[in-house]
Amino acid sequence: MHIITLYIMSKFPKSFMFGLISGSVIGSMIALLYAPDKGANTRDRISYRLNNYMDELSQLIDRLQHEKGIVSDAKKEGDLVVEEAQKRAEDLITEAEKLLENIGDTRKK
Repeated sequence: MHIITLYIMSKFPKSFMFGLISGSVIGSMIALLYAPDKGANTRDRISYRLNNYMDELSQLIDRLQHEKGIVSDAKKEGDLVVEEAQKRAEDLITEAEKLLENIGDTRKK
């Protein structure tokens, strides 16, 4: 970091650095003079807004968790339906194979 400072100071004259620092100080003083409200009031307003945002975020998280539960329940029901359909399909295939065997046996006789 010190090398960067030396590089900057070597490239810019000291009057530029003095102007930069004094401009920063004067700009800060003007900002304080033209501030719309006292610091305490501004901090209170920021704190109030932050609390509102935190409440909204908390409500959103609760809603998402609730909806996640609904989606999870729907997924479980869907999985059960799929399992039942697979079992029925397997049962139908087994029955079809038995019927084909019976047909084959009756033809042989």
